[in-house]
Amino acid sequence: MKLAYHVMSAPAPLGLIFLAATDRGLRYAEFMDRRSIKRAIAAHEAENPGATWEASLLRLKPVVDQFEQYFCGTVMNFEVPLDPMGSEFQLECWKALSAIPFGETRTYGDIARAIGQPKAARAVGLANHDNPIVIIVPCHRVVGADGSLTGYGGGLPRKRWLLRHEARFAAPLFTPERPAPANSAAAAKSAAAAKSAAAAKSAAAAKSAAAAKSAAAARSAAAARSAAAARSAAAAKSAASPAASMRQSVALVAAPATAQRPRMRTAAPARRVRAAAPARSVTKKPPAARASARAGGRRHAR
Repeated sequence: MKLAYHVMSAPAPLGLIFLAATDRGLRYAEFMDRRSIKRAIAAHEAENPGATWEASLLRLKPVVDQFEQYFCGTVMNFEVPLDPMGSEFQLECWKALSAIPFGETRTYGDIARAIGQPKAARAVGLANHDNPIVIIVPCHRVVGADGSLTGYGGGLPRKRWLLRHEARFAAPLFTPERPAPANSAAAAKSAAAAKSAAAAKSAAAAKSAAAAKSAAAARSAAAARSAAAARSAAAAKSAASPAASMRQSVALVAAPATAQRPRMRTAAPARRVRAAAPARSVTKKPPAARASARAGGRRHAR
């Protein structure tokens, strides 16, 4: 027997998904959880003795394409042939899981009743945990009796993400309006009450608008009166003191503003130059003249 396998990537927090298929259909689709491909294959060798494992994207491409479309929200129901291995009870449980609609949930008790064993809710939980084909066999759509997220083989974060993903794409984009019954007195009464409430609301709005308009008119009239009073007071004040205003105008006319004359630099007075002293005569007097001059000086001193 040959098994073709491939590892595909899924959005976080799902991570890597290990896929393996026989000639009859898909046998394994499980989360890798940081395992190597060698360990993932070794975990199933006991169930498939003597099998030959071959890496083949070509054989598993239809499965990969439907998974990618599911993650994009364009595929809600897988059309993939399955070939799981398990007990008769497990196969019945997995078949009941595949019947849960996209975007809905069931409890373990619901699955137990669906397979005709209403007291086997615990065994249903174990079979749900051993599901070898995740997402396609939607074991993530099974919740507790109180609606809480219970155990999941892939971990609660993955289960929460898958349920939110399906709820987002299962909700209709537009909710059609349901027309009211033609002969329903209650519907007519509710419509009349809604109409009267709308009329009362519009009347109250009109009343408030009129009150606001009258208040605005009153404010504008008061502003006009205050402006007129200010103008009349200014006119009376100017009429009471004409002389002062006349004196002020005369003073303004009589005393024109004096322009500041520009300062002009005057030339500095010329410096007086002392005349040169006359040159002393160096002519030597004759000895007789010098002697008489000395004699005359002595007489004058006496």
